[in-house]
Amino acid sequence: MAVVTFNEDRCKGCGLCETVCPKKIVKTAMDRTNVKGFHPAAVTNQAECIGCAFCAQICPDCVITVEK
Repeated sequence: MAVVTFNEDRCKGCGLCETVCPKKIVKTAMDRTNVKGFHPAAVTNQAECIGCAFCAQICPDCVITVEK
């Protein structure tokens, strides 16, 4: 199982990671904001992650880490 972590305080909520996730488990967390006032991205179901790291590759701010 892959583990995806986000440095939420650096995330600007651009949504690019959501568009490339083949399992559609990366979503913007509308229920919270980070220190910059943005809604950060988060994984909704870690168990479904296949570890493709497309989200980490497309992130312009390098806030996503994928560990297999």
